[in-house]
Amino acid sequence: MKKSLFFISYCLLLLSVQSIFAQAPKPKTINIENSDLVEVNQVLVPDGILLTGNVKVNHDGVVLTCNKAYFFQKENYIKAFGNVQLVQGDTLFLNSKYAEYSGNAKKAFATGDAVMSSPDATLSTDTINFDRNVQQVFYNTKGTIVNKDNTLVSKSGRYYVEEKKFQFLTEVTITNPKYVIKSNHLDYYSNSGHTYLFGPSTITSKANYIYTEKGFYDTKKNLAHFLRKSYIKYDDRLIEGDSLYYDRNVEFASATRNVKITDSINRGIVKGHYAEIYKLKDSMFVTKRAVAINLVEKDSVYIHGQKLMVTGKEGERILRAYKNVRFFKIDMSGKCDSIHSNSKTALTKLIGSPILWNGDNQITGEVMHLIGDNTTKKLDSLKVLNNTFLVSRDTLGTGYNQVKGINLFGKFRDGKLHDVDVIKNTEVIYFMRNDEKELIGINKNVSSKINLILENNAIETITFYNKVDGDIYPEADLPENARKLRGLVWRGDERIKSKDDIFTAEENEMNDKLIKEGKDDEAKNKDVPLKVRQETLNYDKKKPAVKPAKASTKTKK
Repeated sequence: MKKSLFFISYCLLLLSVQSIFAQAPKPKTINIENSDLVEVNQVLVPDGILLTGNVKVNHDGVVLTCNKAYFFQKENYIKAFGNVQLVQGDTLFLNSKYAEYSGNAKKAFATGDAVMSSPDATLSTDTINFDRNVQQVFYNTKGTIVNKDNTLVSKSGRYYVEEKKFQFLTEVTITNPKYVIKSNHLDYYSNSGHTYLFGPSTITSKANYIYTEKGFYDTKKNLAHFLRKSYIKYDDRLIEGDSLYYDRNVEFASATRNVKITDSINRGIVKGHYAEIYKLKDSMFVTKRAVAINLVEKDSVYIHGQKLMVTGKEGERILRAYKNVRFFKIDMSGKCDSIHSNSKTALTKLIGSPILWNGDNQITGEVMHLIGDNTTKKLDSLKVLNNTFLVSRDTLGTGYNQVKGINLFGKFRDGKLHDVDVIKNTEVIYFMRNDEKELIGINKNVSSKINLILENNAIETITFYNKVDGDIYPEADLPENARKLRGLVWRGDERIKSKDDIFTAEENEMNDKLIKEGKDDEAKNKDVPLKVRQETLNYDKKKPAVKPAKASTKTKK
């Protein structure tokens, strides 16, 4: 009984195997459709047939024509000579001097001035292999691909027929009338013109130089999106960011997360987490923890605002920062509503409730201008107009040294405020101390003009001019309520003491969040094919994202 069951199982298994092999389709035979002469020549073509003149054969949707062929019927194999052409439908044409084709393996080999043509592109190389099973063409000899828009040259490549995609894993160059792309790993779709770049890749043109290690470029629409160590370099600017979008048609670029724009000529850097650059308009807009860093007198000036805009050509550039502006330099810092800085005139206007800290001195007024020297590239002078105050804490007491007037004019020496004139209705309260720092008395008087000489950001001497009225009071003789000038507001707790203080806690929190999101996106999308960011495709090409602010040039009276 056991033997019977074993025999039945064996038979069923045998029938199953036979059924599987029976279902496998047999390779189709190569059919000879035409030949001027057909002959058997065992000397020239052992075990084969010699076809001569207007040879045409067909195999499973592929038509091969040539001048002469050796057909090996038993192997279902053909060798073709002279004006060889293999055609698959209306999508692929393969021409060469010599070719071989296997009907069983459904593979072709062509060499000798091999040319593969499709409706979108033409490949010219020495040797081409075509695997019909996976619909792939590949070559390992230098090849040139030409279509309507571009010329590609590479050492080797692969063509995916159904996807109309060329893939290159060695040196490849795309030449376009406007630019040249070079890469070691590049996927190119001949019908759409889409190009995907992997690994170190460059795009060079008269307008700029682009580097990326993961990028997408639409060669027909001239739109691009770059990731991973990418940057765009113009003559005087280098634009970096985690994600870069670029429109060559209007020379527009935007950058997202960890944005850094370097001005090589003016020795300046602008950072933020979103930026737009309009090269043809000489305009740049930066937001999301935006900061401009400029080198002045071997020291960096940090200017922060909710939004920064830089406009104008080299030598005529204007920096605008607005909404809660803060700035910092080692010996100077300040705050205001907005800043307007003109490189041509070397004039920086602090607009809207300006306050300046020079060392321990707090300076306020309704209008405040910092003037530079374009020749020496140094700060030259300070102008403060209307309701001016210069205040500092008495070093050893609780009082305040105060100078009040209508206008203030100061001169810088070696980057530090040194010579200060306060004019019109000037008032002073000053705690006088001897060399041992002992309080001599409190000087309180009024005059028409006061001159102060500062050394190391501290008042060294005070000189009063014209109609001086006042006296030096012993500390006990001057009550507390008489030790402050009318209108004094001490804002020492707001003083910016480092470059990190220019950012609020909320901005620092946003910064940490965006950096983390960037790292997460990089890890998540490491192997995800890249597309053009849709949110940047809809920007208004006629209008910048933010209109340049018009800073007031009128002096309040």
